[in-house]
Amino acid sequence: MKQFLEILGVVALVQGVAGLVNEFTDWDWGLVQGLDFLDGFEIYASVALLVLAFALFAAAESRKSG
Repeated sequence: MKQFLEILGVVALVQGVAGLVNEFTDWDWGLVQGLDFLDGFEIYASVALLVLAFALFAAAESRKSG
């Protein structure tokens, strides 16, 4: 379970960073930009993904190994 939470955390972290990079550099990559219902809220969604990533990392740390 710990590894699963860490993998989800890495995915959320990468997608959050990708969303912020896209907003400030106009690169076209990441999941947040592909979702039409988030149009205009990409920065908020990216920050939320970053917060989720750190919460997942904290939850993974509180779990026992195995």
